[in-house]
Amino acid sequence: MVGCCPPMDLMRSEEMQLVQLIIPLESSHLTVSYLGDLGLLQFKDLNSDKSPFQRTYANQIKKCGEMARRLRYFREQMANAGISTPPKSFSTNDIKVDDLEVKLGELEAELIEMNANNGKLQRTYNELVEYKLADEFFHSAQRTAAAQQREIEAQQTEESLDTPLLMDQDKSGDPSKQVQLGFFTGLVPREKSMPFERILFRATRGNVFVRQTTVENPVIDPASGEKVEKNVFVIFYSGERAKNKILKICEAFGANRYPFSDDFGKQAQMLKEVSGRLSELRTTIDAGLLHRGNLLQTIGDQFEQWNILIQDLLHRATLDSNSQVEAIFQVLHTRESPPTYFRTNKFTSAFQEIVDSYGIARYREANPTVYTVVTFPFLFAVMFGDWGHGLCVLLATLYLVAREKKLGSQKLGDIMEMMFGGRYVILMMAIFSIYTGFIYNEFFSVPFELFGKSAYACRDPSCKDATTDGLIKVRDAYPFGLDPVWHGSRSELPFLNSLKMKMSILLGVAQMNLGIMMSFFNAKFFRSCVDIWFQFVPQMIFLNSLFGYLSFLIVLKWCTGSKADLYHIMIYMFLSPTDELGENQLFSGQKMTQVVLLLLALVAVPWMLLPKPFIMKSQHQSRHQGESYVPLHAEESLQVEPTNGGHGDHEEFEFSEVLVHQLIHTIEFVLGAVSNTASYLRLWALSLAHSELSTVFYDKVLMLAWGYNNVIILIVGIIVFIFATVGVLLVMETLSAFLHALRLHWVEFQNKFYFGDGYKFLPFSFSLIGEEEE
Repeated sequence: MVGCCPPMDLMRSEEMQLVQLIIPLESSHLTVSYLGDLGLLQFKDLNSDKSPFQRTYANQIKKCGEMARRLRYFREQMANAGISTPPKSFSTNDIKVDDLEVKLGELEAELIEMNANNGKLQRTYNELVEYKLADEFFHSAQRTAAAQQREIEAQQTEESLDTPLLMDQDKSGDPSKQVQLGFFTGLVPREKSMPFERILFRATRGNVFVRQTTVENPVIDPASGEKVEKNVFVIFYSGERAKNKILKICEAFGANRYPFSDDFGKQAQMLKEVSGRLSELRTTIDAGLLHRGNLLQTIGDQFEQWNILIQDLLHRATLDSNSQVEAIFQVLHTRESPPTYFRTNKFTSAFQEIVDSYGIARYREANPTVYTVVTFPFLFAVMFGDWGHGLCVLLATLYLVAREKKLGSQKLGDIMEMMFGGRYVILMMAIFSIYTGFIYNEFFSVPFELFGKSAYACRDPSCKDATTDGLIKVRDAYPFGLDPVWHGSRSELPFLNSLKMKMSILLGVAQMNLGIMMSFFNAKFFRSCVDIWFQFVPQMIFLNSLFGYLSFLIVLKWCTGSKADLYHIMIYMFLSPTDELGENQLFSGQKMTQVVLLLLALVAVPWMLLPKPFIMKSQHQSRHQGESYVPLHAEESLQVEPTNGGHGDHEEFEFSEVLVHQLIHTIEFVLGAVSNTASYLRLWALSLAHSELSTVFYDKVLMLAWGYNNVIILIVGIIVFIFATVGVLLVMETLSAFLHALRLHWVEFQNKFYFGDGYKFLPFSFSLIGEEEE
């Protein structure tokens, strides 16, 4: 349970207590309702061995669940009808749950019946609309065919070479032997019309006559109830076999067929009846929709009141409970690890989720989120340093931040929802990218003299486009960031490689030292002197004897301008520590210092490995000396076994397991000190890749198109440059740098101090239940 008014503290999780709450039956509903409104209590299941149907209040919960389902059904129907619910009402009128259950059941049955009747009427109406369209098309085709027949007969009244020789003989033939043609008329979806006609032709081997025309406006399909663009068709065929094939093809393509009489008089009468029937159905459907809308409006007026009642789990049924016994509230002492809860806001919640994805913090241990808020976007920006790209990301993120209220109430896609949830993380990443972009002096790979003039100038006009060979220093160093003269010079790549590689090592060693310092604060908070003296101290000595010393040499070389080879110094520090350094000596006494540091690093390994297991064994023996059993306290009989990451000391002490665990931990730290430092070189690699890709897109796409002096080529080049920049640098490179920064925090930083074996505090809260339902 969280304290009544806990302070805002992101460094440590909120303090928790295990309490026992005994509630009288007659006031249980009201008490639980108040606790749900408060949202500060997490319940423990003491009947986990029982199925949900064996619980005491299974029937009541099932009843409330069924009513909640009906409310969700009403909410869905109101949303489809465009009816909004009024603001929450806090009426104090008593409502009986049994009466509410009956009322909701009646309303649901009535609404379902109305929907079914309306669906049938709408389907019939849509079928008649399609029938009318098919009839009109058939009559139009008949009139066109009759006019053409009359025109042909008029032209053939006079004999000519074109007059058929057997025409009179055919007309005088036996009518019973003439071929009788059947026909189908209907509508088919427009996207299926061409395959439909093609399959008809192939299935009947061309023995059909098909004509189609498009329907101008989309029609509502009777089967699906959705608007579909369709074609109306007529098919003439001969023979029963062709008829069966056509029926199967129409069914397969979802074509709706409508029968017509051969008698023109009956067809006209049927069309008149269809028109009248359509008018009647339209009137009936409108009346039904009006009645349904009134019913949904009635439901909507009381929806929030019913919803509050169901969420409170029979709150108002016991509003005036006259319980003579007060609830018993008792704090229990337990060795079980409490849950972890950090108070976050909309800015810090996304950073906390990044940390929680690795593992939930152990109760009261140091929270990496405090530093992740700054270090995560900064390490990202080291790999993404370009203030032009940073501005693009910043503008896109500011749009999400400015419209967060509107976007927060909408249903977004998976990718958009993920970006919206991490909008403040991306905002910090963009700001830091602009900052590192100023340091790298890159705007889409183009340098600018933003903070003053370059410190170098050409010796003569001929070196204008040359390299640093023709440059001389004429003024003080560039005040902030990289001097723009380095870009495009012959020594640009070696210089940037050296700078970014050394910078990556400095940042990595600094962050790993921060992680080890966090382990000190954890040990101090939990009063573990063993962890301070036999974990924190040797780890600091080992890391800084090697890589802290390397960082010192890097800074010293920058300050003195020495040409010493740091690779040679570090390699021979291990291979030949007593050899003379010669030209690689950076300060007096360097050889003795390296020998001492190497000895300290060697001593730190057994210092980490051996003392801690033996001290823990001695502490365990002294704690349980003379005890054959552990007394059971009265309150412990009410506790359940810890199942969520408890790490109490009541378990049997196994020295071999502790020794093996410490051995693994020592080997992991020693090897990890090397591998983790090397892992930070990804900052150099990705920063270099980002810069070179940006340069390639600028020089080989934009500037190449500019050099042709052709408007069309220039427009195409600009379009290609924009798509390449957005697709590769602003999307793929952003994701790549994000994932690498994530790995550096999870593996290289958090494994120095973060256990991550806790479990979240999940309070019983009606507000959280409402958010989950939405």
